[in-house]
Amino acid sequence: MTAAAPIALSMGDPSGIGPEIALLAWLRRKAGDRPFILLGDPDHLSALAHRLGLPVPVTACAPEEATRVFPAALPVAPLAARVTGAPGAPDPRDAPATIEAIERGVELVRAGRAHALVTNPISKDNLYKAGFKHPGHTEFLAELAERFFAAQARSVMMLWSPELAVVPATIHVSLRQAIADLSCDLLVETGRIVARDLAARFAIAAPRLAFAGLNPHAGENGAMGREDIEIVAPAVAQLRAEGYDVRGPLPPDTMFHAAARARYDAAICMYHDQALIPIKTIAFDSAVNVTLGLPFIRTSPDHGTAYDIAGQGTADPASLIAALDLAARLASADAAS
Repeated sequence: MTAAAPIALSMGDPSGIGPEIALLAWLRRKAGDRPFILLGDPDHLSALAHRLGLPVPVTACAPEEATRVFPAALPVAPLAARVTGAPGAPDPRDAPATIEAIERGVELVRAGRAHALVTNPISKDNLYKAGFKHPGHTEFLAELAERFFAAQARSVMMLWSPELAVVPATIHVSLRQAIADLSCDLLVETGRIVARDLAARFAIAAPRLAFAGLNPHAGENGAMGREDIEIVAPAVAQLRAEGYDVRGPLPPDTMFHAAARARYDAAICMYHDQALIPIKTIAFDSAVNVTLGLPFIRTSPDHGTAYDIAGQGTADPASLIAALDLAARLASADAAS
């Protein structure tokens, strides 16, 4: 991989705000920022820039040309699939282009033509209508790791911000299914992956992990369910025996205030909303989705497609810019190690 390799940025759902915030992220570029190349449809992006009145010239190019192009124009690597949907009007016919952009990004990283992958938001519902089989981005990326890197991966979703990092042990499933899926083995494996990647990629020498309890007050010693006694506590004990700095199960309602957050580097939560509600409350515009457990770097904005505001010129690129900045930071740490 050359030092000049860009970050690959997938367009996400072209009818959402992904293309719009990509244009805005380029407009807000700063001297010294690592260049990125957008994987998308140049004609669609040019039309969107015109519609929004954004002075963003779009140049179709290969990844190797992105560093040269980036100061004066937004570099775009054209996809084979065309984009048909309009902002705010999702079209299942765009699913092939959405998926191609993600696959192409992983392929570029594997070939050393990009340093990292940043993905814009997708609509799983729209992809499901076109036959997409995965619960979400995170699970799809694990399959791509196997396809392009010949590496078995158990992907773990972490939402990171300077104020708080959280990991949902179960992700895109119902609450009923999340409780059924919880196991000591799942929590131990999740803890290992989080600790390893915090050390290797975030330069935290001895990561401190806090495990949330599943039940109110972490179960009140079994009075409100035995999952914390029979699943969470044994996982914490096993990780401690392996030498990790872990604590829990902790009452979920008292572990996210500022003083509590200062005592750990990442919170391992039992289900999706237990993790995402606190971080979206604390760092809604600056949180970044980071996929751990992969043989490549992947980050993403911590928000969805926002169809309701797409194409209206009101989308905020802050989370995407944070995702690009974090991807560049992690890529630099990888290169230095």
